[in-house]
Amino acid sequence: MKSKFATIIISFIIILIITVMGIFGIIIFQEIQSKYTSIEPENFETIISENDTIQKDINTPTIVENPLDKITDENSNQNNANIDYSNINVDKYFYNQLDEYSKKIYRAFESNKENMKTGTYKVELGNTFSDVLNSENGQDLLGKYYQSAIEAYIYDNPEIIYLSPNKMYLNIETTTRVNKTTYNVYINNGNQANYLTDEFSSKNEVDYAMAKIEQVKNEIIQKRTGNTYKDIKMVHDYLIDNVEYDTTISKPHIYNVYGALVNKQAVCEGYARAFKYIMDNLGINCTLVIGKGTNSEGRTENHAWNYVQLNNNWYAIDCTWDDPVTSGGGWVSQSSKYKYFLKGANTIGADHIANRQFTEGGKTFEYPILSNNDYK
Repeated sequence: MKSKFATIIISFIIILIITVMGIFGIIIFQEIQSKYTSIEPENFETIISENDTIQKDINTPTIVENPLDKITDENSNQNNANIDYSNINVDKYFYNQLDEYSKKIYRAFESNKENMKTGTYKVELGNTFSDVLNSENGQDLLGKYYQSAIEAYIYDNPEIIYLSPNKMYLNIETTTRVNKTTYNVYINNGNQANYLTDEFSSKNEVDYAMAKIEQVKNEIIQKRTGNTYKDIKMVHDYLIDNVEYDTTISKPHIYNVYGALVNKQAVCEGYARAFKYIMDNLGINCTLVIGKGTNSEGRTENHAWNYVQLNNNWYAIDCTWDDPVTSGGGWVSQSSKYKYFLKGANTIGADHIANRQFTEGGKTFEYPILSNNDYK
């Protein structure tokens, strides 16, 4: 009888131990259950129209679920918990229009712009966006904040010629511990070889190009007079006299500062980015403007130009259309070179229409309010 009773007791203890271990195992699994979510990069492609003009198109990122094939270390999120870019001071036109979440991403770019020249550097954002991701539609919201940040960064900083937003991935690492969920966010190149533009494949190539740009920029700003009007005119004239409008729409760098300043060949976006880049280095307020332009033949096309501040007023400058392409290399009159120089809203509005959305579905930005009248 005692033996039978002992067997029952032992069996009960074994069952109890197995049950406790099972419950404990479930708890442990929930403690360390993790997954990764990757927000695919925007479609930031250059689209060539029938009229040899360009249009930048960034679509709202879509969410891709990537099952985790390994268990995340318990302390992985804690490593990035206190990442803070608030010490990075930025005072740029489109940055100042962003919400606080987008500004955090923008400042992360600004803080890591040298590191990102590798094309593979992982930009850490830590748990900065946990409150967003814990809210309803949090991933969609974060995708929009990211989109606005990269748009503002690219348009505020014309010297950033090496980043390709369509190769940059915003990753969300989610870790659930019982009833608490934490998030670790970072930006990397995903499954791409790097997130550099097609013209570059290494940091050395980027550094070489940036050095060449810097050399030309220094040569130009050495000519500064300290008079804002004269300095604006000097840069405008330099671009018109030294840059050739590219009609092939196939050469490298024609949309950026390197094409305009180093290769001396560019399309409207290259002219406009180069003008802003030099204005920035002269300490003259200037913005890049995109939209539509209707040329002398009545043809409307995608276009880029600038607004610049002079004597507390803003005026439009279109270096591209002040440097017209003539058939057979014909002579251009002096008045034609200043047709779109420091123009007010009444003049520039006749054939230029600014688009406040850089991308379809993207944030609506504001441009400076132009003076009604031309500068005199």
